Amino acid sequence: MSFTNEVQATHLRAGEIIVRRISCDANKYEITIIVYTDTGSDVRFGEGLLDFGDGTEPLPLPQIDNTSRGDLGKDVGTASFTTVHTYSSAGRFKIGYVEANRNEGVLNINNSVNTTFYVETEIFIDPFVGCNNSPVLLIPPIDRACPGVAFYHNPGAYDPDGDSLSYELVTPKMSLGTNVNGYEHPNDRQFYNSYSNANEDMDGPPDFEIDPLTGELTWDSPGAIGEYNIAFVVREWRFIAGEWVQMGFVTRDMQIIVEDCENERPELIIPEDICVEAGESVEEAIIGTDPDGDQVKIEAASLVFSKGATLEPDSVFRNSPLTADFKWQTSCEDISLTPYKVTFKISDNPPNGPSLVSFATWNITVVGPAPVLVAANQENQSIVLDWDAYTCKNADQIQVWRRVDSNPYEPDDCETGIREEAGYQLLTEVDANSVSYRDSDLSPGAKYCYRLVATFPSPYGGESIVSNEICSEPTLATEPVITRVSVDVTDQADGRITLEWREPFDLGTLTAPLFYRIYRSEGQTGSANRVMLVDKFKVDSTDPILSTYKDSLLNTTDLSYNYEVVLLDGDDEIPSAGTATKASSVRLTPVPQLKKIRLEWEAVVPWSNSIVNPPEDSKHLIYRGEEGAKEDDLVLIDEVDVTQFGYVYIDSGQYDNTELRDDRIYCYRIMTKGTYGNPDIYSPLLNYSQIVCAQPSDTVPPCKPSVTISQPDCNSNSCGFTDFENVLTWDVGFEGSCESGDVAYYEVYYAESTEAEFEIIANVETASFTHRGLDSYKGCYKVRAVDRSGNMSEFSESFCIDNCPHYELPNLLTPNNDNCNDLFSAYGQEGNMQDENGQIISQCGEVLDPTKCARFVESVDFTVFNRWGKKVYHYKGKSGSENGIYINWDGRDETGANLSSGVYYYQADVTFDVVDPSNAKQQFKGWIHIMR
Repeated sequence: MSFTNEVQATHLRAGEIIVRRISCDANKYEITIIVYTDTGSDVRFGEGLLDFGDGTEPLPLPQIDNTSRGDLGKDVGTASFTTVHTYSSAGRFKIGYVEANRNEGVLNINNSVNTTFYVETEIFIDPFVGCNNSPVLLIPPIDRACPGVAFYHNPGAYDPDGDSLSYELVTPKMSLGTNVNGYEHPNDRQFYNSYSNANEDMDGPPDFEIDPLTGELTWDSPGAIGEYNIAFVVREWRFIAGEWVQMGFVTRDMQIIVEDCENERPELIIPEDICVEAGESVEEAIIGTDPDGDQVKIEAASLVFSKGATLEPDSVFRNSPLTADFKWQTSCEDISLTPYKVTFKISDNPPNGPSLVSFATWNITVVGPAPVLVAANQENQSIVLDWDAYTCKNADQIQVWRRVDSNPYEPDDCETGIREEAGYQLLTEVDANSVSYRDSDLSPGAKYCYRLVATFPSPYGGESIVSNEICSEPTLATEPVITRVSVDVTDQADGRITLEWREPFDLGTLTAPLFYRIYRSEGQTGSANRVMLVDKFKVDSTDPILSTYKDSLLNTTDLSYNYEVVLLDGDDEIPSAGTATKASSVRLTPVPQLKKIRLEWEAVVPWSNSIVNPPEDSKHLIYRGEEGAKEDDLVLIDEVDVTQFGYVYIDSGQYDNTELRDDRIYCYRIMTKGTYGNPDIYSPLLNYSQIVCAQPSDTVPPCKPSVTISQPDCNSNSCGFTDFENVLTWDVGFEGSCESGDVAYYEVYYAESTEAEFEIIANVETASFTHRGLDSYKGCYKVRAVDRSGNMSEFSESFCIDNCPHYELPNLLTPNNDNCNDLFSAYGQEGNMQDENGQIISQCGEVLDPTKCARFVESVDFTVFNRWGKKVYHYKGKSGSENGIYINWDGRDETGANLSSGVYYYQADVTFDVVDPSNAKQQFKGWIHIMR
């Protein structure tokens, strides 16, 4: 695609492409191009090309009249075009629109009027991920700002499918894959007179960024008056099969118009983020105020307004303070995994100058109400659950969760799903219309407790608050009930395990003595290397209820084992009684970490190892000893409440306040506590793990430092300072798989400019460094941490500090030998005198403002022209040379003749000493009045 670009007044300011799927059964999409124009131009929107991204012929657009948008300011209009396109297959398609031309005079795009305007949107078509529409941006892409006042914008984006959104700044484009020429970020130093203190608080350089989660764009703060164009991408993400998948994106090309004004931003007061159950009503007050007392209006953008929410009054200027009432009656259709973002915008209405705005985002999460369990009744060898029909008919499934024994916790406000450490396991998922479930997978003697959770389909997703808990009576035990599988001795050849069980509660026609058959398999589940240990185990008559078997010659060091016990009738296993549920030994696994060891353990057993009541039985015991220690050598060092923290313990030496050493081996054993929740089966059931030994390892690198550099104060004594130093400080947080607490020293690297190579300049043990002996402030730094084992962190982000260059020329020359303005010179120390207090004074006897002094100037190329444009004088000077940077011109032309009185014009090309060589050259233009 190509255009013949002709300068033809101003035209396109901003725009984006929005895509809506017409039918989920067909790949038919409605595509809308929305643009914002300069109504001062005679050029109408249209005659560009729309590419559908699927290889079909691009569509030429007709010309369309502008609609004035006076609410967005003078000379702003809008236009749009909508078409329908059908895609022949699934895939990712990038829809692009290109048109000539952008509007004239955009400050941060070279020759904007001859630069084509291009925006693009990507859609993802896949029958396995469901219907997909592009994000919708509700707040127009034209905003106004004031110099020196922080600017904010929010697109008010939402996704019709409930997908999550993220935001990212990009460079505006002129065609597919091609950025505009000469683009500069709005906070580039060329747009500022005093870059180092250009933010609103005047204590740092300007900032320009977008929040990746909320989409709030911040420019703190604008500099030169004029028009700026920027672009950002709004990406949509859907949670599919346990991971986030990017569905597509919309690119917004927007314009910020900076105008001179005396105005303060209005302010918003919004509620705290809230969570509500579907069916509840949300009623909150949104308050707007203006520091200047100007009238304000409050607007809002969100998906919730298409779901019945209201804001009154909306888009009406009223006296400050203004209270707007937000109301939303939620329903089951509003349930969503992610919160609804409501973006509020407040604008003021000053009597003169442009309006200023502020934004605030409020999050509303809508969750499903809790299902209501009614009963859990035993029927033969099953438990039948009954619950009320779920109130939200758009639910997808009902999850049935089960645990042995009760955990009657109450969910926190709007806490959804099952609590992670509550001890429940997902039993099954049934259709959301179901009202009952039969659980036949039961272990003998156990008390089972149940909860329900409703889930909702993609793309909105979401789940309900957990139901009430209902427990059954303990199941009828017509089979042996295993109560213990405990490791007594840890050894590779002669490991030992104690197996214990109790007789069935209902023996039927069987009478003493009872006989059992015992099986053992390797692993915590399954039947690997299954062997019969005893064919006919006779119950000890001294304790006919509980039976114990000692298993030996095991490799308990490397293996775990599971057991099953079968009741016999004569020589035969009793089919009606069946086989006792398998129970495994406790397997403990160490995970060495820096100066600590993480312990994790598990057992696959028919009882619960997570006891809620009594509380003391919820704690598993941690034993530790030296290398080579046997079971009796280990000592109790701690206990962990598994109902709160799960089956995990981290030993960092807290038992004796002694840090674990990397050169020592530590051995551990865990004792678990369990229950069937059956008063006829003793509790707690105590079982030991094997002994494991581990040595703390130091393979984890330190975390990446975050560096801060103090900014130079160039105005303190800027006419004569020669001593320079940079003070660096940093901290090491925790991010990802790194260690924050183990640092032996830090390596500091330095580069003289952005184009120079980094070299190490210091090793320091403290989290700070002062770089002294510099000939200027400029330079780039990065730091990395090194731990005691020599592991190195990632480098910090490189951070550059710049000189604060300055060059200023007067506009008056009176060469009459009165020691006042006799020479045309740059402000600075050369030729100046000091008074009795040591202050630098100018030729005219006045104390020189130090902020005017020439600073960090390498060279000057200075030319003077008369009013007809003829060159009359030229000077080149370099710092440190005979011809210096101060010029010191006496008003003569290049032949030595005095120039006559009058106004002359100059151009000074100045090269500064700065950290980025590409920004070293600046051009100054002005006038000189020679008075004789």
